[in-house]
Amino acid sequence: MRTPRTARRAALLASGTVLTTLLAVSPAGAADLPVVTATGETAALHDDEAGGNSDADDPAIWRNPADPGRSLVIATAKEGGLRVYGLDARLVQSLPAPQPPAEDDAPGRFNNVDLVSGLRTSAGRADVAVVSDRGGDRLRVYRVDPSRPGGPLTDVTDPAAAPVFSADQTEINDQRTAYGLATWTDRTTGRAYALVSQRERTRLALLELVPAANGTVGYRKIRTLGLPSTFRLPNGTAWSPCLEPGELPQVEGMVVDPATGTLYAGQEDVGIWRLRADLTGKPVLVDKVKEYGVPGTYDEETEECAPGADPGYGGRRLSADVEGLTLFQERDGDGYLLASSQGDNTFALYDREVSEDNEYEGGFRIGAATDALDGVEECDGAAVLNAPLGDRYPRGLLVVQDGRETPAVPDGEGGTRTATGFKFVDLGAVVDAAGM
Repeated sequence: MRTPRTARRAALLASGTVLTTLLAVSPAGAADLPVVTATGETAALHDDEAGGNSDADDPAIWRNPADPGRSLVIATAKEGGLRVYGLDARLVQSLPAPQPPAEDDAPGRFNNVDLVSGLRTSAGRADVAVVSDRGGDRLRVYRVDPSRPGGPLTDVTDPAAAPVFSADQTEINDQRTAYGLATWTDRTTGRAYALVSQRERTRLALLELVPAANGTVGYRKIRTLGLPSTFRLPNGTAWSPCLEPGELPQVEGMVVDPATGTLYAGQEDVGIWRLRADLTGKPVLVDKVKEYGVPGTYDEETEECAPGADPGYGGRRLSADVEGLTLFQERDGDGYLLASSQGDNTFALYDREVSEDNEYEGGFRIGAATDALDGVEECDGAAVLNAPLGDRYPRGLLVVQDGRETPAVPDGEGGTRTATGFKFVDLGAVVDAAGM
């Protein structure tokens, strides 16, 4: 069993290992959290016409087994498609999102990405990146081959792939479509799946990835499950998060523990759920956001929610939205569930062991390394890999989306361009600072 985190923190403080990071803390609410800094960052993406409406969202880390130092980070850029980066955070390949079927239809918009190793295809086993295309309500699948001329990714999506949630193009254009995504390979059967959430709804879908003609990959829906949208509070009243009219509290961040087939799903305005990855059984709410139970009134003019008095039923570690779930795996089966607490720019760590009821184990922030290499704010997606990645990251890598990339770039109209990107963080520094 792991040494309690408080004891580990005390030992680290005694050795001086994290004293400097604990002193370099951020604003109130996270004053006891250590701060780490990024070692690299990608070039900023700009969500405007000049930038190709590119908006950083979610990363995945592919480890090159033949040469770990040449591993890749595959990341979504929404309407900007996919980006592939080397461990130096430099661009290796850029792939566009699909064009809309007709002029007035929604364009492709890549939201989340995850990986499957050794997926069975008609052309043999392959490592693939699976992407949720929220614009087209489909999954897209890309074969990973670092030796391929022109770039390591090739689109191998079955052309006959059907929408995940929508009945027709009209529904697709309403954009209640494929949103969050996590992959899972069932160790008992060897079958590979994608778990997909629906935008502005509480529904999750389990899709089996299946081989199709000419080495392409399709999918078939196995089942769906709806998480709650209304919650009974201890005072006997019913509560729902305040959202735009017609919206329900959606899920985006998801990850599956491969050892146990356990899915963790972040319902953005509610908290983190634990459930079986095959979407059977009863979901358990592992932790709640601080705003859980707070009433709100939606203002049509400002398009914002005015919160009421806090009844005190929320959690203490996550500030909505809860985003970017990823899993830090240790060889002995131990490890951590990592979650982005977007509302206060922190990251929370939970015990991976279900037998420990996913106990909270602390957290950290990512601060500025220099004026040019800023910290991380409003993080949307995260990926961690606890494995050696050459000389650059011998203890592994954490990649996170940065929702407010700086320095600001003028837009030519007196404002600044919306800028996002991805930060690369030495995992060893996180382990040392957070006492993992």
